[in-house]
Amino acid sequence: METHVVIMAGGVGSRFWPMSTPEYPKQFIDVLGCGKSLLRLTFERFLPLCPPGNIWVVTSAAYESIVRSQLPELPAQNILGEPCARNTAPCIAWAGWKIAARDPDANIVVTPSDALVLDAEEYRKVISEALDFTVRGGETIVTVGIKPTRPETGYGYICSGAPAAGAVLAVDSFKEKPSLEVARQYLAAGNYFWNAGIFVWNVSTLVSSMRRHAPQIAAVMDSLAPSFYTEVEKDAVEKLFPECEKISIDYAVMEKASNIFTIPGDFGWSDLGTWGSLLQNMGKDSDGNASVGHGVHLYDCMDSIVHVSDLSVATICGLDGYIVAERGGRLLICPLSEEQRIRDFEKD
Repeated sequence: METHVVIMAGGVGSRFWPMSTPEYPKQFIDVLGCGKSLLRLTFERFLPLCPPGNIWVVTSAAYESIVRSQLPELPAQNILGEPCARNTAPCIAWAGWKIAARDPDANIVVTPSDALVLDAEEYRKVISEALDFTVRGGETIVTVGIKPTRPETGYGYICSGAPAAGAVLAVDSFKEKPSLEVARQYLAAGNYFWNAGIFVWNVSTLVSSMRRHAPQIAAVMDSLAPSFYTEVEKDAVEKLFPECEKISIDYAVMEKASNIFTIPGDFGWSDLGTWGSLLQNMGKDSDGNASVGHGVHLYDCMDSIVHVSDLSVATICGLDGYIVAERGGRLLICPLSEEQRIRDFEKD
């Protein structure tokens, strides 16, 4: 029973403008200044668990060439280019149906492409335990829950219940992003975890769950299936994939299914959803500043983040709690306290 990994890499990363743009979003960028994109880091994180031939990337058709250039080890047929965005449920279904056609006994890990994981070894340990549980646990779905370190209002939560096996717990319910007061209650309760959007299940469970809870999407996939691994697959996808309901896997399956479990993880995870979260997870100087770029010089700056990898020199003085970002001739200078407005700035 082989392990396959599905990496979802279709987002546009609008909260990280101008570093991230719809033409070249954040999952393909060296956000951390480490020499590798977030997609590349995610890909390499799984290589000790499965070969490149068992890793799949679902992305926009517009980004297929970027994926090929960043992951040259990946077989071309393992890059699934969506003709239009339909959220995560159709994305996961397409990959699941394709894997099932080739390996009907596969176990599958589904993961976003753009999260930060500081302890890759501990991450793989948690994923391996989740995979073991799906092998022996029948038709089960395991989601990775992140042990919260603060009352975070920007994440959804998983409410856990009774122990199942080892570190695996039953899931009582999924919770939407809470108010600060409710997030504090979750933290104090001790049985609530951040929802990282990482799912582990057998391919037969994936397919049967879609048939049960998202029959419209399953029907589209059944129509697509005869074209898989043939020269007409691309045309069939362009014709049929847009018919899929636009819905997340959480709403389509996870919040309806009764066979859901969670395994808590503590491996330095962040979804890197905002400039503030990036600052929080990067190495900082003695004044709390973080920077990416070879020629960044900061004077009398505090608690600011500078991302100017395209510039040869950037000299900045006197900023406190600011974002300075430049890419492709676009420059942003914005207080961190106003970063929720960045999506509006991008439209100007």
